[in-house]
Amino acid sequence: MVFIEFDKNMSGKNKKKIEFGDFQTPIDLAGQICSILVQNNLEPSSIIEPTCGKGNFITAVLEFFPNVLKITGSDINNEYVMFARSSINELSKSARSKVTINNDDFFNVDWEEMFSNMPEPLLIIGNPPWITNSGIGRIKGNNLPEKLNFQNQRGIDAITGKSNFDISEWMLNKLIESIRNKHATLAMLCKTSVARKVLFNAWKSKEHLKQSEIYHIDTIKYFGASVDACLLVVSTCSSSENYNCQVYENLNDNSPSFTFGYRQGHLIANINFFEKWKHLEGKAHYRWRSGIKHDCAKVMELVKEKSGYRNGFDEIVELEDEYLFPMLKSSDIANGFIANPVRWMLVPQRIAGESTNQIRKSAPKTWQYLQRYSNLLDKRASSVYHNRPRFSVFGVGNYSFAPWKVAISGFYKKLNFKVAGPYYEKPVVLDDTCYFITCQTRKEACFISELLNSDIAREFFSAFIFWDEKRPITLEKLKKLDFIKLAHELGREDALKRFLKQYPKQNEQPLLFSAKV
Repeated sequence: MVFIEFDKNMSGKNKKKIEFGDFQTPIDLAGQICSILVQNNLEPSSIIEPTCGKGNFITAVLEFFPNVLKITGSDINNEYVMFARSSINELSKSARSKVTINNDDFFNVDWEEMFSNMPEPLLIIGNPPWITNSGIGRIKGNNLPEKLNFQNQRGIDAITGKSNFDISEWMLNKLIESIRNKHATLAMLCKTSVARKVLFNAWKSKEHLKQSEIYHIDTIKYFGASVDACLLVVSTCSSSENYNCQVYENLNDNSPSFTFGYRQGHLIANINFFEKWKHLEGKAHYRWRSGIKHDCAKVMELVKEKSGYRNGFDEIVELEDEYLFPMLKSSDIANGFIANPVRWMLVPQRIAGESTNQIRKSAPKTWQYLQRYSNLLDKRASSVYHNRPRFSVFGVGNYSFAPWKVAISGFYKKLNFKVAGPYYEKPVVLDDTCYFITCQTRKEACFISELLNSDIAREFFSAFIFWDEKRPITLEKLKKLDFIKLAHELGREDALKRFLKQYPKQNEQPLLFSAKV
């Protein structure tokens, strides 16, 4: 199963292809997966494939598990059920006698009852659909579980079932629940993010997992799509409780590259780093902030030129300097383009909720510019702009205009903290893809940057960061680090306390811009 762009005009055949996960597992991939299971000493008595399609997994398991007693495949697509049955009929009589192919809807099957009637150990194997419920909704499909509050949503989302989730996540959760207290193994292809959610749900629900493994797969090679996906292998046993998952970089690796798991009610990205540095969790002492959110880059972000400022519509405009500030984006922070910002941001407010009417008098050219593009600014979809002064931005405050900042990109897959200082005698502002802490002097900022770029700090943060996430670095993760504990570990505690005493951070008094060093 792979992701596809949804086109409202696509043919009925293609809609059906997407809705039902009609992307067959290549036979060589199915064989490679079975080989891994054999190497793990798996000897199932019963094998079940809940979404068997044309039956490539069933063909593979017959080859790799010749002593299996019973094999059952199910699929909602009757044509594929007939194809799979036809393929099985070409096998030997002894092989055919083991296999049953059913034309069933996954969501209407009582899996717990089915598994109870099969000899153990069980192997549940396959490749369920890689599509979300909203994706099916966009093509007006019906291949969905009964509407329910799947992810503990609140309010109207819980009532209407608006929460967006992967269909495979629902399926895998259901299967793991159904093999509770059984001697069974689940081996499924899915998105890596889905695998983590499924494990988190199982660990949180205290399912008896004996062992969990993730093997990353080359989706370009096997499915022609760039998707972060894996083989998830989960073994259950009524007497086991294991809260770790070993991660292999590919299907051929013999040893895991790292282990993630479940601790203190949370997913931990790297168990080794967590156990090593968990004592550094605590109060941050410096307050982490997000950059400014404006949701209209073509209007609010400009490039300074000799004749004025060029906006995103390639227009040269003349604006007063009062509301313009040099800015940095995630790419600037991540790639080290700090010293000479090329963009400027129009910031109509100094604090959130401040009236913007004063711009009319203090900066008439800026006001006229905002009026000219008011149709775009008024149409910004995010609810944060509702019932606020016209042309408002979000995530703005005195901290936005601090003279020195230590910043990091939320999107880029590396821990790289950078010092951002004044430019053209104005404080640099950051967009909302960046996070930062404020400092009053260059010396303070450089000191904090050294702490955060230390090997210890990077290992601490790496304990919590899953690098395949869309925004791997978040405020929540950054706030976990106690700066004083880190400084103590590095032998720099006294120096840090002098900065904290000189520039108190707890109440974050209004910062007056100063370029002092």
